[in-house]
Amino acid sequence: MRRSRLNGVLWGILGVLAAVAVWEGYKAIGPAEGVVVGDIVILPRTTDIAMPHTWDVLARLFEPVTRAAGADVLWWAVLQAAAFSLGIAALGWLLGVISGLALALLMQRWVTAESAVLPWVVLSQTVPLIAIAPLVRRWGSEIEIGSFQWENWMSVAVIASYLAFFPVAVSALRGLKSPPAADIDLFRAYAAGWWTTLLRLRLPSSVPYLLPALRLAAANAVVGTVVAEVSIGLGGGIGRMIIEFAATASGDPAKTYAPILGAVLIGLVSAGLVALIGMGLKRFRRAEVTA
Repeated sequence: MRRSRLNGVLWGILGVLAAVAVWEGYKAIGPAEGVVVGDIVILPRTTDIAMPHTWDVLARLFEPVTRAAGADVLWWAVLQAAAFSLGIAALGWLLGVISGLALALLMQRWVTAESAVLPWVVLSQTVPLIAIAPLVRRWGSEIEIGSFQWENWMSVAVIASYLAFFPVAVSALRGLKSPPAADIDLFRAYAAGWWTTLLRLRLPSSVPYLLPALRLAAANAVVGTVVAEVSIGLGGGIGRMIIEFAATASGDPAKTYAPILGAVLIGLVSAGLVALIGMGLKRFRRAEVTA
């Protein structure tokens, strides 16, 4: 087990080094104006404004965000924005997992519900996220329950859950329906009810299907959070930081890539947290089944 984990870490490091090598290699040999076929640019420009050196990006992380007195160091500002976005993405992931599992249980329990709900679950993912973000924000702002006030970050969490619930619902349904007929008949022979069969047989059998779906849901939640922050204009997160830093790309190109590294960090942390959940469910994992 330790050897396999060490191999995974080594392959991860090699992957990062390979990406850096490809970046620097193309920057070294690629044309300054990029590769153009007709009027279409198929490969990016290699100027320092378009593609700064990786070491320049890393060095910029340890400089102040701006030249103003008392400005935070860039890596600290990015880390704060990443933590803000990670919290929203985690909430969106949790809401997506709960709603996805609820839909899967509903569809497994009643065949009619599966026929009625599953097409809509699939159809929901064809709606562009950037189109529904302003609608969710507007609908949320109209909610009035006593002194409760809807905040913009809540809209972002809802949008993140919108992307996260789909893989969970589909994979959980497959997992709940995965036990062999002989096992189900055995539970029926012992007069086990639906809840007992669910807790003792169907849920444990669905774990190999659920874990890959949870990882995919975590990635979707991060993407949904960043895109929703941009669409809604929520400040304090990585999405808004990407837009703000892009405005100064011509004068400080290395700075533009700092929040992108922050988004990568959010994805890695999300994957790590789901991996911890997988360790807790180790006895049920067996061979994982992709969605």
